[in-house]
Amino acid sequence: MKVGVLTGGGDCPGLNAVIRAVVSKGVQEYGYEFTGFRDGWRGPLEGDTVPLDISAVRGILPRGGTILGSSRTNPLQQRDGIRRITDNLAALGVEALVTIGGEDTLGVATRLADEYGVPCVGVPKTIDNDLSATDYTFGFDTAVGIATEAIDRLHTTDESHMRVLVVEVMGRHVGWIALHSGLAGGANVILIPEQRFDIEQVCSWVASRFRASYAPIVVVAEGAMPRDGDLVLKDESLDSYGHVRLSGVGEWLAKQIEKRTGKEARTTVLGHVQRGGTPSAFDRWLATLPHCLNGVGGPPPARTPSNASGTGTSARWSPCAARTSSASPSPRPPPA
Repeated sequence: MKVGVLTGGGDCPGLNAVIRAVVSKGVQEYGYEFTGFRDGWRGPLEGDTVPLDISAVRGILPRGGTILGSSRTNPLQQRDGIRRITDNLAALGVEALVTIGGEDTLGVATRLADEYGVPCVGVPKTIDNDLSATDYTFGFDTAVGIATEAIDRLHTTDESHMRVLVVEVMGRHVGWIALHSGLAGGANVILIPEQRFDIEQVCSWVASRFRASYAPIVVVAEGAMPRDGDLVLKDESLDSYGHVRLSGVGEWLAKQIEKRTGKEARTTVLGHVQRGGTPSAFDRWLATLPHCLNGVGGPPPARTPSNASGTGTSARWSPCAARTSSASPSPRPPPA
């Protein structure tokens, strides 16, 4: 059996660990042949492939990024996109797909499985930790560690100059990275998208820290919104899936704090540094769990602590039929 593998959407630490686990188990236990598709859904659309065997995945466990490349290519927006994918899969002899991605990548995989009968296994991936039916997505732990280390470092320079430091972190429309890193890093204010913030209250908290001779740090998720306003954006352009490119609330917040309190305020936008580098031990372990392949031509996976609450938008399948879960994952509940 020949299986295709692709990584779509934003990259994150742990992608290579998944590729390694899928190929290693598939080759050694099932005798499958693997083909990698380059740059997300662009690979199947254009038939752009790379061989994947044991030698190709040797030594990639600790590497960040993805050896297959990634993109935000949306085949649903391409002329005859789905038909081109199914035609290329047939021409290449690929009988099934392992798609590693977030809600957009897995949404396309679900369409392929539900409407065109292409057997798919979805592996939930995002640093934002916002996919339903998953406790943690790989990449999240590493992103939190990077953000926490940055906050630790900013504390020292903040205290030296007695100014306000606003740290903007990723997370899209959920606040998991902001909440976890803010708590771990000892931030004085944490602002998340799930709860709109009152700028006057934020300034009051900042002023109270200065009265205690303490330089405050404010951690804000990129999707956080003021109570009387909308998303603060520097760039209102949309990607191929119709998502706005978030960022800008940190700079806006720093200006508001400085204007209202008279205290100097600076902004640090961590941005894509949260996606890069070596995955943490937890993310390597989580990404290496090979249960997603247990359903490929074999029995369903046993119920274990790792999959007791589901496998995100993963689709378990056999060579004869495809079975998928919900077509589009919904965001996780707000942080407590």
